[in-house]
Amino acid sequence: MQPMLTFTLADILPQLANDNVWLLILIKFVIAAAGYVTLVSVIAIIAIWGERKVAGHMQGRLGPTHVGYKGILQSPADGIKLAQKEDLVPASADAFLFRFAPYMAFAPVFAAFLVLPLGPQLTFDGSFNNGLIYILAFLSVEVMSVIMAGWGSNSKWAIYGAMREACQMVSYEVPLGISLICGILVAGTLNMVELGYLQGGGLWDWYVFHNPFLMVACLIYFVASLASAKRAPFDLPESESELVAGFHTEYSGLRWSFFFFAEYAGMFIIGVVLAFLFLGGWNSPLGQWDPIYMFIGYDPIFAGRQYMNGAVSSASGWAGTASAMGMTPLTLAVLNVYCFGWVVLKATGLILMHMWLRWTLPRIRIDQVLYACVKVLLPGSLITLAGTAVWLLFVPQATKANAPLHWGHLLGETPWLQGITQTVLMLIGLGIAGSCVAVVFWAWVHRDKQPRQSFFDDLMPVGKEIHFMTGDAPDEPEPEPAT
Repeated sequence: MQPMLTFTLADILPQLANDNVWLLILIKFVIAAAGYVTLVSVIAIIAIWGERKVAGHMQGRLGPTHVGYKGILQSPADGIKLAQKEDLVPASADAFLFRFAPYMAFAPVFAAFLVLPLGPQLTFDGSFNNGLIYILAFLSVEVMSVIMAGWGSNSKWAIYGAMREACQMVSYEVPLGISLICGILVAGTLNMVELGYLQGGGLWDWYVFHNPFLMVACLIYFVASLASAKRAPFDLPESESELVAGFHTEYSGLRWSFFFFAEYAGMFIIGVVLAFLFLGGWNSPLGQWDPIYMFIGYDPIFAGRQYMNGAVSSASGWAGTASAMGMTPLTLAVLNVYCFGWVVLKATGLILMHMWLRWTLPRIRIDQVLYACVKVLLPGSLITLAGTAVWLLFVPQATKANAPLHWGHLLGETPWLQGITQTVLMLIGLGIAGSCVAVVFWAWVHRDKQPRQSFFDDLMPVGKEIHFMTGDAPDEPEPEPAT
């Protein structure tokens, strides 16, 4: 069966360019440069501010508060400061490698954004049928930038961090890739847009609840993604245990900031991939019973069927696409905005989990990092891969005549064993998610009853009691009389 296309930005660009190849290239370049660079920058700025806030509240402090409302402008202020700093290159460094490494870190992340579907029509090119492989291939290039930065700096601390990064990222890419293959076996596609249409039936229909092995594969992917994004407890490449910054020790100014822009943007991409392969993509967890879907007249099951039979791809223009999906042009625009919100919410949830773990767990040693990969995650990912294959082979799946296997659940009835499994796993997943939310809610309710910030309030005042914020110096003990 030929892969189905959807009406996206890529479909209307040839019309804008009047089929002029060079004008088409120029339009795509302008859209990518203006739109996606801005998107990556905004994501990084908000994530950096969010990390500071999360770290502050978890450590009993407020985080940024002075620049902008609740410190929201602290990240732009830091960006202006970094842009004004002098661009230094160590005298003994390899100038080309040293200067090129930050761009090498940022460019693959930017390229990966081009195939992320942020809504049914909010994708640069929805016909890219190998989207998952494309994303993984570009994200794996980042390790080269770290090695270039460490080696080009000609510093022993930078080289130590770079070698740890090469060892860590290359090893963890194996269980991460195998866990993705487990999801691909069930989905039957590498197309990110198709993954979104396939999981429109609501929370019960998400692939993470398809079978027990796939739920474990989702967990393995999450743990491996921590190492891939250089997040705690796998943040050894930054070498903070040596009181230096690891592979970017010698960097300053704007080049230094590129590494962190790439890190936070990479976290967002990892979250979007997790959302589309395991957590329903752009779809609401309520499925066709979502109030917004009902209000705008959108049926995700009907839209998936229309996508599968080619009605969406054969439609002409925005109005034709809306008609093929059973909607009006205005409600289709509302749908894309609503779906964009769900994608951002799911990816942001993963980023918050990364931040939560960073400020909770201690850093582990390099031998423990490799042990967790080689003797825990790698065998576990292989077991989940074999288990998923056996599950698909022996457990009856929803099928329909003259339709691909992976589209069966949109067209036919789900067999009883598969249905019971998805229901039980969904309840387990809701319990886990609910417990995490309960912990956060309990901490927020009891935020005024936490242990005091200082054990020596008279000698070490903190918070609003500190003298340089109130203008009042703390009381000093009277001197002892001379003897």
